[in-house]
Amino acid sequence: MLELLGLDTPTEAVYRAMLERPQDDVTALARHVDLAEDAVRAAWDKLSQLSLIQPSAAPTQPPRAVSPELGLDYLLARRQAEFALHRQRMAAARTAASQLISEYADRRPAAGNSPVSMEHLADVAQIRARLSVLTDTVRQEVMAFSPGGAQTEENMASARPLNKELLGRGVKMRTIYLESFRNCAASVAHANWLTTLGGQVRTAGTLPLRMTILDRETAVIPLNSEDSSEGAVVITGKGTLTALCTLFETVWEASRPLGEKPCRDESELDRQEAAALRLLAEGHTDEGIAKRLGVSHRTARRIATALMDRLGARSRFEAGVRAVQRGWLPHNL
Repeated sequence: MLELLGLDTPTEAVYRAMLERPQDDVTALARHVDLAEDAVRAAWDKLSQLSLIQPSAAPTQPPRAVSPELGLDYLLARRQAEFALHRQRMAAARTAASQLISEYADRRPAAGNSPVSMEHLADVAQIRARLSVLTDTVRQEVMAFSPGGAQTEENMASARPLNKELLGRGVKMRTIYLESFRNCAASVAHANWLTTLGGQVRTAGTLPLRMTILDRETAVIPLNSEDSSEGAVVITGKGTLTALCTLFETVWEASRPLGEKPCRDESELDRQEAAALRLLAEGHTDEGIAKRLGVSHRTARRIATALMDRLGARSRFEAGVRAVQRGWLPHNL
């Protein structure tokens, strides 16, 4: 149960036995946990590396187990620091990737020279103008991820004429919003209006990015899903679009239709709680969780606090460990 902290099953068994039977030597421990003596010594090596055992004062005595209160708290803090460093590196990688996308789009090859084409749109005005042109020519289908929670009245009002026109000429429209979208009566009313015209709407706990795909041939993706003012890229190319369409279909299959009542899984977590728990275990702040779930900072804090209370956890990383132990999160998180 402690794999996330570096203890495999035999090592954990030896550590537990040492806590229960501090006087046992290697032979007695091996017999108690049903392992070979070499396996016990290998477990001692791992426990020593993790600072969970200390050498005995007498050379002939077995090593002493460090109490879980001290040892495991230290490991939790160390893993949390590692996750924080990982998040920093991921943020730096995301920035570098955005810069590369922008640079490549600015000097993209001429049409026909490459199977992939990228067009850089510098601001919101360019994004809207390009989307207008693209939707005028769409023939069959529009698929969209729409993170951000409740929709603004301005956005819904500006979208209605275009949505009505597209659905009126038989274009299939599928949109995935965040679960928090359901908390806004105006947003739900807009979605219901779409469904009466033939559109399809579902919701998911989190969405990987903001994205619009047209006719499975063109995708519009902002450089920063949280700030469209930073611009976007228009991507074409069979291989890339196949991957993006597959991503959409995967999320679509796992998402909840608009008219379906919320349900809890066998762990008694609803979709929003499950998404919040994963973000919590990954070390996201309340602000980060709020953005990913499309809820207020206060709501994100309330959800996180409730989950930690249910798990009996004192830290966010400990919440992740306990969630894995309960089967609420996968071991390979």
